[in-house]
Amino acid sequence: MFELFISAFVTFFVVIDPPGCAPIYASMTTAASTRQRRSMAIRAIIIAALILLVFALFGEALLAALHIELDSFRIAGGIMLFIIALEMVFEKRTQRREDRAQKVNDTPEIEDVSVFPMAMPMIAGPGSIASLMLLVSQNQGTESAFVILGALGLVLMLTLIGLLAAGPLMRLLGPQAEAVITRLLGVLLAALAAQFVIDGLNGSFGAN
Repeated sequence: MFELFISAFVTFFVVIDPPGCAPIYASMTTAASTRQRRSMAIRAIIIAALILLVFALFGEALLAALHIELDSFRIAGGIMLFIIALEMVFEKRTQRREDRAQKVNDTPEIEDVSVFPMAMPMIAGPGSIASLMLLVSQNQGTESAFVILGALGLVLMLTLIGLLAAGPLMRLLGPQAEAVITRLLGVLLAALAAQFVIDGLNGSFGAN
């Protein structure tokens, strides 16, 4: 069971990528207060955990009932992430943040990124859903399921820590460094999104 835990932990850590999620989250929440960032980070982790738990328990039956393949998640998630990446590269989000900053005195509402894109598809995305369903299907039994979910829970806790720590770190670097990092992350996120789509297309048509 220890080997299963290590295998599941490494798989989820690579797929969810807490070090990669953290600066992207920070770049999307610079206009939010510390309390709002903390609240959104906690909410994103809780929602992602619930989504993954549902797919762990009912994923195969749900997809079979809806006639949906896992490759469809890869393609859809890739398209959504690519749109976000374009906005990061061309500073569309920066412009929107400046507009929201002018309205912050009138309303405390800040764009909530906890559900989209953080919880889904960045944390509970095509890769993590597919990995979780594959691990559960390959390791039957209640004990194995708890070990897999324990490894997932640990990765989600590390992700939460990364989200909470990313904001102060980005502020220390300053706005110019933040702009450079945001654009670089946008390019990397675009490549990741393209890979999701490619994997989905290969899975759907590669064998034909």
